[in-house]
Amino acid sequence: MKIKFLMIGLLGLSTVTAFAQKGVLRDAQESYDKYTVENSQKILAAKAKQDIADAKTSIDKASTNDKTATLPQTYALIGAIYSATAALDTTASPATAALITTAQEAIKKAKDAVGTEKDADIKSKCTKLIADAGTNLAIYFQAQGVKQYQGGKFELAYQSFDNWSQATGDTTATYYAALAASNAGNTNPKFYPYAISNYNKLLSTNYSQNAKIYGYQATLYIINKDTASALKVISEGVAKFPANADLRGQEIKFYLMAGKDSEIIGKLESAVAADPKNKELCFYAGLSFTRVGDASAAKAAKAKDAAAKAADNKAALDYYSKAADYYKKAIAIDPNYLDANLNLGEVMMKPAIDFYNAANSLPSNATQKQYDELRAKADVQFDLALPYLQKAVDLDSKSNAALTNLWNYYRGKYDKAHAAENKAKAADIKKQIDALPSKN
Repeated sequence: MKIKFLMIGLLGLSTVTAFAQKGVLRDAQESYDKYTVENSQKILAAKAKQDIADAKTSIDKASTNDKTATLPQTYALIGAIYSATAALDTTASPATAALITTAQEAIKKAKDAVGTEKDADIKSKCTKLIADAGTNLAIYFQAQGVKQYQGGKFELAYQSFDNWSQATGDTTATYYAALAASNAGNTNPKFYPYAISNYNKLLSTNYSQNAKIYGYQATLYIINKDTASALKVISEGVAKFPANADLRGQEIKFYLMAGKDSEIIGKLESAVAADPKNKELCFYAGLSFTRVGDASAAKAAKAKDAAAKAADNKAALDYYSKAADYYKKAIAIDPNYLDANLNLGEVMMKPAIDFYNAANSLPSNATQKQYDELRAKADVQFDLALPYLQKAVDLDSKSNAALTNLWNYYRGKYDKAHAAENKAKAADIKKQIDALPSKN
């Protein structure tokens, strides 16, 4: 009988111990629940801090006991309580960093354990605690990331924002992570892929700022010399947000930078038709036609077949004419638009130079009449260009390009009555050009 009573006593002791262990877990839960209510009220901040400390004391006991250490609720409470404790610390001390690491490890274990938990009540409690832990981690990492970003510590800021993003899946966190990585990439290029990856995540969602994200993403590709990806992304953005003028402008600039003028001309013409008062669109249309015209002129110069040469020359003149029309539209919007005046004067002078060169290349048996006719045609084109050549110099008297164009006008102008005057003007402009800094 004594042995029987002893066994009963031992069993009773075991049961009491188990209840005590579960009681510690319950204490941790109750203290944490109090904290969640009190923490939202400033007047109860001190009480909340005490309750989360009590919760940590209780969960630490539960985590070191064989009976409760591996329970799903223990892992979930460690994640919630440790992350909440860390979120209250604004100093980011090593001790706080250790809390965060422990919380993250516990959350992972809690998620794995909950997946096989059969008790619906425990599963529900753990799911809520895991969500709470994610929120607490977000609060901590957001605060740290903002502080690091504002302090110019972009690499650390990226890590904080990325942790925030992973904890919650919040698109704002993903955006901040991309932004921080982008800035970090300016000094450490290995961060550019992180920025691109996060922008890609945003583009796969309905993030409200995705129109801007397409532009940011394409710019990063350009920085990384991946022109093909940049053009692909920016075109996708324009297709998705056709009314976004900024995206459309970026698409045009990137295509021009890539030398794909012929591919962008149609889009430019459509863009100008949709927004005829946009001087930059008009200018870019003119620039594209100019460059396509230059390509045709270069092709004509290499052509050996007379018919092919003539066809390419005609195509070049047609493109230059269209370019001039768009530059004029830009100037009509803004008469002081330097680049438009500069390019218009230059493109209008191209046929004049062709006539000038043709006159000087006549064979020895050519007549004076043939020479005079070509020079007369050159003069007409030179004079058409003069107002824009002079305007460009008036707008920027230190522009090498503007001064050189005007200098070429006075050198090429065939005017016997004013030959000496034009020669003097050309000489004076050349002096101004020579006086410019070498990189002007």
